[in-house]
Amino acid sequence: MSGEMTADEFQSLTGVSRETMDKFICYSEMLSKWQKSINLVSNSTISDMWRRHFYDSAQLLSLIEKKSEPLKILDIGSGAGFPGLVLSILGAGEVHLVESVGKKCAFMNQVIQKTDINAVVHNRRVEDMKTFPVDLVTSRACAELDKLLHLVSPFIDNDTKCLFLKGERAEEEISNALKKWCFKVKKYNSKSEESGMILYINEIKGC
Repeated sequence: MSGEMTADEFQSLTGVSRETMDKFICYSEMLSKWQKSINLVSNSTISDMWRRHFYDSAQLLSLIEKKSEPLKILDIGSGAGFPGLVLSILGAGEVHLVESVGKKCAFMNQVIQKTDINAVVHNRRVEDMKTFPVDLVTSRACAELDKLLHLVSPFIDNDTKCLFLKGERAEEEISNALKKWCFKVKKYNSKSEESGMILYINEIKGC
């Protein structure tokens, strides 16, 4: 995909309602405003935020299995809320956002308040959190796969799914992780980034 994506193009690709789109526009305006004083995302991505951040995150929704009860989602290293806040706006479930940087947590809490979505921010490192069972774990550009699996292992069981947004080193990360972990993995090409890959991982256990 070439060129910068507009808000209208994002809405067309995702098919979200006008009400949902209003929440995304609010989020995007806050991101632009806060970015001027806090380094929430790379400055080079701001002009193309609808593709690099919002659509990049939203593409995960089609890979999430729906349940009768709302999903409990754990988003690791949430930063400015990608992909966790995007999935919350899309109604994926109850999202728990884990971020150790206080200013980024303040930003996410403001977005949650303004958009009235079902999300909770945890201002701490995931390894310091009290564990609770989750249905889905998400993460983007947080850590290599081996470390990610180590960080989330206390929260998961055999039914927990993981969706990790990865870059061009995804295959290498899988090979390294398989030296310590047993898991099933499906690989999907990113719709937002040519070199990107989404890893769908489940049945995780130490080998």
